Amino acid sequence: MSKNTCKIYHKNCLGLPRVATQSVDALVTDPPYGIGFQAHEWDKKLPDRQIWNDCLRVMKPGAFGLVFSAVRLMHRLMVDLEDSGFIIKDVLFWVFLNGMPKSRNVGLNIDKELGIDSEIVGQYTYVQGYKKGGAETYTNQQRKNKYKPSSSLGKKYDGAGLGIKPAYEPIILIQKPIEKGVNVAENVIRYGTGALNLEATRIPFAEGEGEVGHNPHPKGRVAANIFRTETLNDGYDKFFTIPKVRQNAEDFNVHPTLKPVALMQHLVKLVSFEGQTVLDPFMGSGSTGVAALELQRNFLGFELKKEYHKIAKTRLKAFQ
Repeated sequence: MSKNTCKIYHKNCLGLPRVATQSVDALVTDPPYGIGFQAHEWDKKLPDRQIWNDCLRVMKPGAFGLVFSAVRLMHRLMVDLEDSGFIIKDVLFWVFLNGMPKSRNVGLNIDKELGIDSEIVGQYTYVQGYKKGGAETYTNQQRKNKYKPSSSLGKKYDGAGLGIKPAYEPIILIQKPIEKGVNVAENVIRYGTGALNLEATRIPFAEGEGEVGHNPHPKGRVAANIFRTETLNDGYDKFFTIPKVRQNAEDFNVHPTLKPVALMQHLVKLVSFEGQTVLDPFMGSGSTGVAALELQRNFLGFELKKEYHKIAKTRLKAFQ
């Protein structure tokens, strides 16, 4: 049972009320991406830049943060973070093989535009949702027709689309600047921040693999800025492997962008040390908090939507 503190608030994170200036050791958060994911209202735009100003205020000098984003608007979020005073240190890539292309068959669109009926060539089962137990427990199964273009122009553009398959999610690594005239060692002595926890996040050597490098470490390699959901068998699977969470994998947790606790643990370990305080102003269903408490960190979380706050409260209750 964790002895660390956990405070979560069902309120807007703007201003970060009740969070003292320079009291937070690390930021790990998955904010709205501004891409209108699954038509959710809360994801229609990027967060107000003021929240990043607020985060800068409450974080200690030298403190690191990790902020999830989406490829299409990552550049704008990075500008907001920089304009708020953060240093962009890196972009981590969470790589997965099962991303869904957000596209369409332009050939079929051409048939429709020309007023020509496309040819039905078969059927397929469309599955929406997921339950533990396998395919027999899938919900909302529907049989749908498969089509191919009938017009000559439609046939020419059969299979053409508007986007390629997404295979990674970016995570922006940021840092609050160290005070002027203070070096890294002095900052760590004063505040306990300013250095990444590389020892706790090393990737062990594979079974049977010899030690590599000019000065091999017994715990393995320093973690890279790439994480995978599964090994790719490409001859260089030397990255941290974290499976994705299927939507609705737990009956009570309906959050549409649920992140794996294993992923959040790795990120929390990277930017903090035991006993430190981790902040998540966009807590969602509380995966960052679960990871923080399991790793003997303190946690501060904010979530505006009542349904998600309730889920987070349920998940974090065992640690309080």
